[in-house]
Amino acid sequence: MGGAVRISGAALQLPGGVTVRFMRTLRLPETGTHPLPPGLGAFPLRAVADYPDRAPAEWMTRGGVFLPVYQREAMWLSFSAAAPAALQVGVGKVCAMSGRPWSDQLSQDPQNYVVLPRQPWLDGINSGSGTIRQFVAVPLGLGATVEGQISGEEVWGGVQLQVFELGEGPLVAWRAEQARRSVSSRGPWGVAAEEAAHGGAVPMVAPAGGPPRAPAAAMGLGAGGRMRQEVYRDERGPGDWRERSSGRVFVHLATAPQWRQITGEGPPPSPVDRAAYTQAGLPWFDYYDADAEDLPAAGPLADVRPVGDRLGEDQQPWAQPQPGQVSNLGRDKGQVTDGEW
Repeated sequence: MGGAVRISGAALQLPGGVTVRFMRTLRLPETGTHPLPPGLGAFPLRAVADYPDRAPAEWMTRGGVFLPVYQREAMWLSFSAAAPAALQVGVGKVCAMSGRPWSDQLSQDPQNYVVLPRQPWLDGINSGSGTIRQFVAVPLGLGATVEGQISGEEVWGGVQLQVFELGEGPLVAWRAEQARRSVSSRGPWGVAAEEAAHGGAVPMVAPAGGPPRAPAAAMGLGAGGRMRQEVYRDERGPGDWRERSSGRVFVHLATAPQWRQITGEGPPPSPVDRAAYTQAGLPWFDYYDADAEDLPAAGPLADVRPVGDRLGEDQQPWAQPQPGQVSNLGRDKGQVTDGEW
């Protein structure tokens, strides 16, 4: 698997017309429940296979892509799809929706995937009751990652994606329905408007020889602050989806120094802190779809503690956004190799 996964600028293109962007954002306080933070641009992506002499040997075995991330920032995933698709999202090979171990099969009880394009984005692990806990980067070995808290060990780190397309019959029926409706390409199948401006192309860089191979970055995802966001229940039956995935990809998380060592490029500048952003009057967001059913709290994930509880590192100042700063969005009508993981 993985032969049909490609990098396009700062986006990953998966089979079935699925596009995933990894968006930089502000790290929320770990107490309280907050609106959606802004997109501060897409993380740049590079294919591991382009750096055979510099990427860690462990990465070469697993294949996929890598991106640079600071511990002071957070990440959210932006989705678009040309047709309905089921996308599994793993954090250290723990399902971000159910808290169960990574599986090569879809499950609806509990649901271990998001349904595209109904799910426009995912900002963190499903904590239930219409909320998630933010994806934040944290070193492995401290027990603070989602992987460490649920599995009791920290082995994999990173992010894992796997896509399942509709079966032939449901896909034919869906296409016929789309033809009848004549849905605009700017409808719910497109990139979310509030982040489209942040998805600019990032040029691929040719591999270079000489410097020694970088050590494996021990970075995984922990749970950050809580925000209002629903993870939608699949309204289709399990028989609508193909039994085998069409493609998968392992996304490695690099530290800023490691990114420079491997690629020869400087990482993106460290983001502004959240208090300065809010005090400048810039927007936060809210999104709610009353027609969709939210997934219930996932047992294992509901007990995951935020990173700051375990490491005591949430020291950024916080300024509560004013009501006028929260915008209600409403409902918006390069080859990557795979490896052993």
